[in-house]
Amino acid sequence: MGLEIERVETRSQLSQFIKVAWTVYANDRHWAPPLFFERLHFLDKNKNPFFQHAEADYFIARRDGRPVGTIAAILNHRHNACQQENGAHFGMFELLDDPETAALLLETACDWARQRGTDKIIGPMNLSTNDECGMLLEGFGRPPVIMMTYNPPYYLDFMAANGFHKAMDLLAWESEISSTNEQELMPSKLLRVVEKVRQKHKVTIRPVNMRTWDEEVGRLRTIYNQAWQRNWGFVPMTEAEIQQLADSLKSILDPALVFVAEVAGQPVGFGLTVPDVNQLLCEIRPGPSLLSSYLGAARLLWGKRRAKGIRVIALGVVEAYRQRGVDALLYYETAKAAAQRGYTWAEASWILETNDAMNRPLALMGMRVYKKYRLFEKQL
Repeated sequence: MGLEIERVETRSQLSQFIKVAWTVYANDRHWAPPLFFERLHFLDKNKNPFFQHAEADYFIARRDGRPVGTIAAILNHRHNACQQENGAHFGMFELLDDPETAALLLETACDWARQRGTDKIIGPMNLSTNDECGMLLEGFGRPPVIMMTYNPPYYLDFMAANGFHKAMDLLAWESEISSTNEQELMPSKLLRVVEKVRQKHKVTIRPVNMRTWDEEVGRLRTIYNQAWQRNWGFVPMTEAEIQQLADSLKSILDPALVFVAEVAGQPVGFGLTVPDVNQLLCEIRPGPSLLSSYLGAARLLWGKRRAKGIRVIALGVVEAYRQRGVDALLYYETAKAAAQRGYTWAEASWILETNDAMNRPLALMGMRVYKKYRLFEKQL
């Protein structure tokens, strides 16, 4: 039979597609297994609102009948309209260390994209820039934090060997949280900025109100789509997409870490930080079955307070209030709350390497880049 490609068309095939990752990372203690039922839902084209404006096909590589690799070929019409591009994406790229399989999977995605008239392909994206994206480039040897990608180093060789080049690097910043003393949480210069923001611009910060969760989600969506609109690769989230993301995070949120910045009662910025439950997934290691994933989810919810790390997933300010220190105020309140809640380290990710407005303050706060991810592209 040799090596062949199979397009996923049934739920059984989709299950096999998802399970390949457990084969690839069987002996990798740093891999944080996803919850199998969540992956099934996420990749279901009838359930994920992403497919209201996008199309995709999933492919399994089989060697002598055995699944050895996967890839998704994606056409995100909303992305192309917003970015004024004519490109396709690839994602869900997982495989054993086999250059022949890599070449066949990548060429399958490229052919799929050519058939739809696109002129380039970018990835990995699982399934868009609003989801997990990028291939780990630097910082191997540590588990990924929640909603960040992970891969063996040999994936990078496959990209170079098949004509893919750098499109953009994404940065992950890290710092320890060692004190509840505000003088030690942030440099004195930034503390002065924080105080000035409060007094001069009348900015107030409040934690998210879980009793009016749906209304809060609507406010965050408005800020998110305004604050990120000029970023490379940004695609505004639909109401259904942001609701799905919010619902998926709600059970693991620590509400004390989610803040809204307001001026005269109007939201102008927000900071979304979540506990890094990937630490627990590395311990629990839920298997590739519905039963194992449901049991894993129960254990995760039961033990989520044991998480010692946090990830700042998103922190943004609408354009009219940028360069006024609102971001510093959000970082300060997040760091203070995290210290009081007993968290010991934080990751801020991912941030475009070209986003100086975000990267400079993180450096000033004493954070360091400890991981890099790369998006690759190939002209078709």
